[in-house]
Amino acid sequence: MTSLTFDHLGIIVADLDKALESYREIFGYELLRGPYVDPKQQVRVCFLGSNGAGHPDLELVAPISDQSPVTNMLNNGGGAYHVCYQVLNLEQALSDLRSKGCFIVSRPVPAVAFGGARIAWIYTPARQLMELVERSSGKNEH
Repeated sequence: MTSLTFDHLGIIVADLDKALESYREIFGYELLRGPYVDPKQQVRVCFLGSNGAGHPDLELVAPISDQSPVTNMLNNGGGAYHVCYQVLNLEQALSDLRSKGCFIVSRPVPAVAFGGARIAWIYTPARQLMELVERSSGKNEH
């Protein structure tokens, strides 16, 4: 069985700078890294963290074009978008999750925001979108 380690919660926003300021003022989040432009995903993203107990790391995701896969979701209000988990072996994780009824939305591709590490996207049987990011070790590399 594949070991999944929580990485972040993705949130769709219209404007990264405005959203960052809002998360800073309301919840005490600070910019951890980014912003990054990922032309393959057609998005601009940044990662936020907080020293507050129980605050997960967040990825703010904004479309950079009308062809972005998040544009329609933003037009419908945006908000919580995906949960991301780290895995050591992406191909094995995809195989294990498919055997549990998950559907592969996007095969592995390198991601700018993860230093070229491969990511893939799946839907769970409960229709939750999940991102998987492959790590070369069991350590959280943020």
